[in-house]
Amino acid sequence: MARRKSKAPPRIGFVSLGCPKALVDSERILTQLRSEGYDISPTYEGADLVVVNTCGFIDSAVEESLDAIGEALDHNGKVIVTGCLGARREAIIERHPQVLGVTGPHAYAEVMAAVHAHAPKPHDPFTDLVPPQGIRLTPRHYAYLKVSEGCNHHCSFCIIPTLRGKLVSRPIGSVLEEAARLVGAGVRELLVISQDTSAYGADLGYRPEFWEGRPLKTRFLDLARALGTLGAWVRLHYVYPYPHVDEVLPLMAEGLVLPYLDVPFQHGSPRILKLMRRPAHAENTLKRIERWREICPDLTIRSTFIVGFPGETEAEFAELLAWLEAARLDRVGCFTYSPVAGAAANDLPDHVPAEVAEERQRRFMALAARISAEKLAARVGQRMRVLVDSVSPAGAIARGPGDAPEIDGVVKIASAGVARPGDFLDVTITGSDAYDLTAVPA
Repeated sequence: MARRKSKAPPRIGFVSLGCPKALVDSERILTQLRSEGYDISPTYEGADLVVVNTCGFIDSAVEESLDAIGEALDHNGKVIVTGCLGARREAIIERHPQVLGVTGPHAYAEVMAAVHAHAPKPHDPFTDLVPPQGIRLTPRHYAYLKVSEGCNHHCSFCIIPTLRGKLVSRPIGSVLEEAARLVGAGVRELLVISQDTSAYGADLGYRPEFWEGRPLKTRFLDLARALGTLGAWVRLHYVYPYPHVDEVLPLMAEGLVLPYLDVPFQHGSPRILKLMRRPAHAENTLKRIERWREICPDLTIRSTFIVGFPGETEAEFAELLAWLEAARLDRVGCFTYSPVAGAAANDLPDHVPAEVAEERQRRFMALAARISAEKLAARVGQRMRVLVDSVSPAGAIARGPGDAPEIDGVVKIASAGVARPGDFLDVTITGSDAYDLTAVPA
């Protein structure tokens, strides 16, 4: 039987300038392009886009590079710039603001991410060993989308910066290209994760890029808005309550992003938060929560807390309980403090006995369960759109906009008809307990 013809792979034009070191960089990029199945075009006109590897050592080399970029734009229109001049991004953007992306020298991964974003190679099931969405361990209908590595904070109970280093954000084009590929492969929910999602892009100076012909800054707001156009649920995890987080709440109110924020508040006592070295420890978080709910009344807030932190008094634990009662968070997790080798908090005085910390955890979770039960009971009778996770003869297990997989509650549907995992279903809420809802198809 004749082999079915697949769509021709994109053709990439390439201009290499500068010294032998730059030439080696060009060879590596071209090798990666060919290994991924891209064709190389010898002409501007025959290319789907052009990569220009620049030199920026002396003024004449800078001018030669800028002229080469301009020539590629004139003849093709779609240009990605890399190489030494890419370290002077402003000089390139000032002369040629229409370039699709700019990376510095040795930025092989960033170049490939830009190519993937602007000239994605069609998946060929006959020759590609890996599916377009990659190999994943989650069910087909949801996926975690990591937007950065590392963290710039030095919380006294944590050693993440030691283990993973400082914040390193992925280029926004790379993130969006992966997200689009996942959605195209059937993913219905994108769970955005990192160590500090709201700091996304800070290490890159929020630099602008182009994605699908429109300019975007590498920052939390632009990322959330762009992800919201892909047609999947977008759930934001590990969001520190920086002031600019408020800008995302209107997107939630509009339905572009799920009305869900996972904010690790950790405590309600300013003194304990200061001992923890938490960012924004002096922030009036109760006022922020009130403002968020004014903008988006359907907002679900999830958080985690630590009790029994060194020096925590009974009065400060009571302060935390009062804070939780006032905040009325929807989804809550609580851990007793546990020393971690290398963490600064180990050297603090007045460690809380384990039995005291465990008793405080029980009291905290009892309050959290009561608040959760009250809030879920208020949903009975409401209509809700849910995402089906599993189906059995007994019915279906689904999740609503306020339910992240594995860590939050579920919606139990007695009879889901012909629904399958990954289907969206409109239901009417018929019952509730401390953490879960029951429903019937609407």
